[in-house]
Amino acid sequence: MSKVIAVISGKGGVGKTTTTANVGLGIARNGRQCVVVDFDIGQRNLDMILGLENRVVYDMVQVMDEEARLDQALIRSKANSNLYFLPASQTKDKSVLESEKIEKLLKDLRKRFEYVILDAPAGIESGFEHTIEFADEAIIVVNPEVSSIRDSDRAIGILDSKSRKGKEGGEVKKHLIINRVDPGMVERGEMLATDDILEILSVDLLGIVPEDKGVIDASNQGHPVVLDDESEAGAAYRRIAKRLCGERIPLVEPQAKKEGLVGKLKGLFR
Repeated sequence: MSKVIAVISGKGGVGKTTTTANVGLGIARNGRQCVVVDFDIGQRNLDMILGLENRVVYDMVQVMDEEARLDQALIRSKANSNLYFLPASQTKDKSVLESEKIEKLLKDLRKRFEYVILDAPAGIESGFEHTIEFADEAIIVVNPEVSSIRDSDRAIGILDSKSRKGKEGGEVKKHLIINRVDPGMVERGEMLATDDILEILSVDLLGIVPEDKGVIDASNQGHPVVLDDESEAGAAYRRIAKRLCGERIPLVEPQAKKEGLVGKLKGLFR
């Protein structure tokens, strides 16, 4: 049975689009048919992270307006044949989104894919509401900082009240990804600890992604970090994808690297 999963954050800059690309590719690497859909109308970025920007011909708005067939707009990933991408329009704005057209599009995608991952725009305006409207599940991406947690808490409230499931008395299943965690800063009290975040948001933890400078380089190169076997962040995304595919994978809390004697001596002279 197919799942529509909205990836949300409440604010920009937390790594939501990077998460969408890496989780989607991770699911595809587990042998599941997956499509990632960019719902950020007018601000398309998912194509660049996937390295597919030069392959975009048609977009989701043209499909919904019947100016192009779904087959024409879907782009197969270069990294894995199980992953497809449906781009957002760069020439329209969020006002073009209509519930009836979105519902039809998602029904068509459900017929073809086991996982339909929707990358929501930043903020909690109309584009966000259309992304969550027909979602079965949601992934909330946060950074371990107060502003990110506060904005995500508000986004969860809108998800519960304005999604189709919420309006019908049900509940969208929610997963939490804590992104860009620096364990050293957590130990020093400069970042919120995992337990504190979970207490505030009351959402099941799907995974913790450590701070990794390689993520930006990988995104800029159109080569998602989930493909990098040497990356800690890549390993975290691979574990997250396996959990979404139903595997029981233990949660891994990033650990601060112990500084050696040379590093401690250097620190004395900084």
